[in-house]
Amino acid sequence: MNKNALQTALQPATAWMAILALIAFTGLLAIAGAGKVLNLAFPAGALAVSLLLYWRAPLLYVGFTWWICLLTPLVRRLADYRSGFTDPSPILLTPYLVILVTLVTLKQHLPKAYSQGGLPFLMAFAGIFYAILTGLIINPPVKVLVAALEWLAPVLFGFHLFTNWQSYPAYRQNLQRTLTWGVVVMGSYGIVQYLIAPQWDRTWLINTTVNTMGKPEPLGLRVWSTLNSPEPFAAIMGGCLLLLFTNRSPLRLPAAIVGYLSFLLCAVRSGWLGWLAGLFSLVISLKPKLQLRLSIALLVLAVFLVPLATVEPFSQLSSRLDTFTNLENDQSAIERQQSFNALQDSALTSFVGQGISGQKLDSAIFSMLFELGWIGTIGYAGGLFLLTFTLCQAQPARFDPFIGTARAIAISALVRLPVNVPMLGASGLLLWTFLGIGLAGIKFDRWKARPAQRFR
Repeated sequence: MNKNALQTALQPATAWMAILALIAFTGLLAIAGAGKVLNLAFPAGALAVSLLLYWRAPLLYVGFTWWICLLTPLVRRLADYRSGFTDPSPILLTPYLVILVTLVTLKQHLPKAYSQGGLPFLMAFAGIFYAILTGLIINPPVKVLVAALEWLAPVLFGFHLFTNWQSYPAYRQNLQRTLTWGVVVMGSYGIVQYLIAPQWDRTWLINTTVNTMGKPEPLGLRVWSTLNSPEPFAAIMGGCLLLLFTNRSPLRLPAAIVGYLSFLLCAVRSGWLGWLAGLFSLVISLKPKLQLRLSIALLVLAVFLVPLATVEPFSQLSSRLDTFTNLENDQSAIERQQSFNALQDSALTSFVGQGISGQKLDSAIFSMLFELGWIGTIGYAGGLFLLTFTLCQAQPARFDPFIGTARAIAISALVRLPVNVPMLGASGLLLWTFLGIGLAGIKFDRWKARPAQRFR
């Protein structure tokens, strides 16, 4: 990139200065071992930058939000490494604080959201706010409000993208560029994490006492890269890898190689199955020419990845793949089935719900029924499936591959509802981002077609 191109890319200058200042400030505090200061300074600094970007550089705000989501858990581990483990960590609130800026969008567009086609978002908001009110009656207020951020923030961000449908092409390009680089960064770090197991990752894994993420040693852990655990990493990486199929960036091949290898190393079977479901949806949505291109891309990836997956550092992947044919003897699957059987009866009779409380369950269906109750679940799940149905019925997906990809990413998340919770936190941001931008694309396409229709 020449000097003029670089200057053009770093515009507006004020916004980029703020972003670079936050990066430099965070890096200096982490190197200096000032983790206790970083615990408060990073969320405050990120919120200040997001406010500036929201008003002065809306496109940069979208990309910045995604980078904050992808990198915040790593910043937390670096902050804790030399300053002591902090739990709960204020740093982990940073993505939610950055997304809460879009409450301004909600305030501005809520009165006209229904007439503009935003009914599914209104249904989801209604379900969440019902559960928040219920939770405030039953549970401690602080616990409810913190847990509510996981539910509310992804929907807010998706609604923000939907309401900016007139700028859909620019937002589409921004997301493609941001998430392609995200695959490069997450995939590369994931491979390094598996081979080397950096000390800050080992220290964090020991302190969390989580026994499902492997051993804190090289070649012994399940990759979670820059995120908090293998499951959200698998969800986001799987969705981003689907996005690469319709991306013409020269980065797509190296991004795919490191991305798929780290995706395999996370050893999340539900993430692999979700990716397959999304791939099937993407293939049938594309025109024959693009289907051929996708098939060639898969063949090229196989040529690169199959030899890598069989060499010694990565050869243990085969043992995880073998569990698909032996689930009846797999301890994880047995424990999950026992848990579902124990919760089934009480979940089905949870009409009012217990309110949002941060209760951690392995199934989105149980999470919705327990926290939202049937009343809130009808609204929230109804909005979720109405958005997905709209994407599935969209004719523009045949001509705009990005809309087909948005649908594929949504389907890859929804098929995991029985065994994961893909609509909350980082996973939820991926789901609602592509529901929002997908609906924005449909609306933009219809708007473009109106003059031609009147002319005919």
